Amino acid sequence: MVLSRLLLAAGLCASAFGARTAAAGPGTPPPETARPTATVRKHLIYFKDKAGTPFSVSQPEAFLSARALARRQRQQIAVLPRDLPVSPAYVQQVKAVPGTQLWYTSRWFNAAVVACDSATLQQVQALPFVRSAQTLNRGLPGTRKPKTDEPDATAGRTAGTRSQYGKAYAQAQMLGAVQMHDAGFRGEGMQIAVFDAGFPGVNTASPFSSITQENRLASTFNVVEKNDQVFLRDSHGTHCLSTIGANEPGTYIGTAPKATFRLFVTEDIFSEHPVEEANWLIAAEYADSAGVDIISSSLGYSTFDFPSINYTYADMNGRTALVTRAATVAARVGMVVVSSAGNEGNNRGWRYITAPADADSILTVGATDSLAVVAGFSSRGPTADGRIKPNLAAMGVQTAIVSPGGRVSRGDGTSYSCPVLAGMVAGFWQANPRLTAQQVIGFLQRSGSRATVPNDEIGYGIPHFGRAYNLANPGAPLAAAAVVPRHELLIYPNPSKDDELYLQLAVGFQSVPLQVRIFDARGALVAEQQVAPTSSAAVRLQPGLLTKGVFTCTVSNGREQRTVRFVKL
Repeated sequence: MVLSRLLLAAGLCASAFGARTAAAGPGTPPPETARPTATVRKHLIYFKDKAGTPFSVSQPEAFLSARALARRQRQQIAVLPRDLPVSPAYVQQVKAVPGTQLWYTSRWFNAAVVACDSATLQQVQALPFVRSAQTLNRGLPGTRKPKTDEPDATAGRTAGTRSQYGKAYAQAQMLGAVQMHDAGFRGEGMQIAVFDAGFPGVNTASPFSSITQENRLASTFNVVEKNDQVFLRDSHGTHCLSTIGANEPGTYIGTAPKATFRLFVTEDIFSEHPVEEANWLIAAEYADSAGVDIISSSLGYSTFDFPSINYTYADMNGRTALVTRAATVAARVGMVVVSSAGNEGNNRGWRYITAPADADSILTVGATDSLAVVAGFSSRGPTADGRIKPNLAAMGVQTAIVSPGGRVSRGDGTSYSCPVLAGMVAGFWQANPRLTAQQVIGFLQRSGSRATVPNDEIGYGIPHFGRAYNLANPGAPLAAAAVVPRHELLIYPNPSKDDELYLQLAVGFQSVPLQVRIFDARGALVAEQQVAPTSSAAVRLQPGLLTKGVFTCTVSNGREQRTVRFVKL
């Protein structure tokens, strides 16, 4: 399920795709006549063992890229039998059953995704090396209308603001990503895999142009259709990717604007079946074999088109959901998996996290607004077995996003807080390459705003690059001036073209109640706002509709008053 706004190979193994690039494409789609019908469905066939495999853990270079092996070696993670491709002999025997179409194989689950009718499935299950089978989809495909998540077509681009972040400044500043960028860490050399429903416009819109121009789009793979076509379908993936990788100074800068990306379409927007969980598994194995560092996944599963197979809260225990088990293995092989918590917080029937957010050893991300107040829609924890979830939170209310046409707008959802944080994870790991994936998660949690008193709403709270860096480097912290907020109080964007204004808080104006007043050029009071105590470096002002002109803003903390002017165009 795509977590949108609140309004809410075939062959030996999937890892064979690891060396493919966007230009080459990982495979060709099955013939149209072989698409599932009312009786032909996809199934996950589990094998009993990997007997007869020609692969060996002592020669992992045969199925893992050099980058993948280097990631494991840095973290002292051994290559295990779990990592071996499935037995080629088993694959051939499955393919030999008339009426069977092999889509993918899974190293981690020792399984294969096949499409066949029920009679053929019985023949496959009768093979001596087959342990069990799980049906992945039911009913006819294409029974839903496509989901849309397109921002208002009237939304325009914003003028450049401080550090040229545009409307993305607040969400980056909240996590210390602006400080991270100033320190020289923008994701260079880090690989991020984004799993979603489509990425239209990423190959054409100017905020994404540097990704392709600088050869930082390492590969694309549409797992749903088994080809390399990802610049289509739903725009949700475009929006999520933009919060990390969009890079157009003066308009928008994401949290890891210099990272390298691998884009995967795993979500079928036309239906909701467990096959999408299997797609996630295949994409994660591809990402592993290609050497990806971070997976950003704004997807979640609890309900399906056939309610009889819905998950229950008891299933959110880190061991049940297929996609959860896949995410856990992805974490075990040394990737940082960043997953949205879900948008079910206001749902009386289900207010909890959705799979794979319940997975152990991953970063599950909740949502707050710009004042660090938890969003009502953000899914709550804990897991069914009592673990703290979400782990952390980031700005997911009115998050700045880029549309396929290059427009900057805003959207709500843990879909957006997840990638915003994933970009900061990339920069933090870049700055601390000696850390393991689990150490990265640990330091970020220790840097959280609720590090000592985690809860079931935002876990350890909102992390901060500066605090996390200094925790990881106690003998060589960042310069003090780079860690603390700036001393001046200012309003941005200035000048402003719309009524969206932010107030950067000076030292002494954080964590205390504030009275904000705005006066026009004649000295008349035109807006007044009370700001609750917050540790954030910036807060959003709500002046209402302002006419063009020069305005004066006074801010009082009860002991001191400061004044700043701004212009409305």
